[in-house]
Amino acid sequence: MAVRHFIEPNSFSLEEQLALLDLADRMEADPAPYAHLCDGRILATLFYEPSTRTRLSFESAMLRLGGKTLGFAGAQLSSASKGETVADTARVVSNYADIIAMRHPKEGAPLRASMYARVPVINAGDGGHAHPSQTMIDLMTIRQRKGRLDHLTIGFCGDLKFGRTVHSLTAALSQFEGNRFVFISPEDLRLPQYVKNESLEPTHQIYKETADLEAELPHLDVLYMTRIQQERFFNEEEYLRLKGCYQLDEALLQKAPQDMPVLHPLPRIDEIKLDVDNDPRAAYFDQVHNGVYIRMAIILALLGIPDPLTGKKVLQR
Repeated sequence: MAVRHFIEPNSFSLEEQLALLDLADRMEADPAPYAHLCDGRILATLFYEPSTRTRLSFESAMLRLGGKTLGFAGAQLSSASKGETVADTARVVSNYADIIAMRHPKEGAPLRASMYARVPVINAGDGGHAHPSQTMIDLMTIRQRKGRLDHLTIGFCGDLKFGRTVHSLTAALSQFEGNRFVFISPEDLRLPQYVKNESLEPTHQIYKETADLEAELPHLDVLYMTRIQQERFFNEEEYLRLKGCYQLDEALLQKAPQDMPVLHPLPRIDEIKLDVDNDPRAAYFDQVHNGVYIRMAIILALLGIPDPLTGKKVLQR
């Protein structure tokens, strides 16, 4: 039987994505029936660049399922520092673990790993390309807050050029009817053309590009903020010029609808001020909470373990 991987959101069909969200909702409501489904299984977390939430969330997910984890948290801690290729690492780690979560600064590295691994590979973020597990977290959070994933006006604000979470979520939301996209960024950080070519234009999405967050706030159903990512810039001067170009505070948020959730993949720097945290529209810590259950669901899906409550598997092999 072919091994399934989760490299980008459309690695799973829309039906499978919705089944994954339903499974995560059931696990959040009642975690107990799932506590030993991965007894004897091992997750390898291969993180070639820094991460707090994603790595710990994957490890927490596996531990909550009864499994164990191993891995490294930096390329300098792995044989990559000796020149080992991603392909060879995938071959080797397939002997140690039942499933792999990989984060890598190079776009396409988890895809390459999946070509050589004998176990499922999860893309935990590759450069500025994709972050599919974060996308599922975002969908879960939006659905909880809005009750639907269609006929929404979604504003994305900040670094849309390098923001892999933005690219992935745009692709995912393009699958649903009636959504409208507003991309808010400085000229230098606009959404890449390939995202438009691959996600927006084939599905005839309505979208606009602007630099004015304040003018768009009253019209949004969802706001997705992102930080200006210092690690993606080639020079400090360019980063400093753009850093702080958007700062959402409580005063600015008053211009938005009362039921407009504010999402952010975290970490934040100064793009969401601390006074927003106490606003009921702040949904970014809900995303962190949901992250464990989504990643539990992804692990169960890729390992082919059925939900004990329904007897069904997420993935249609």
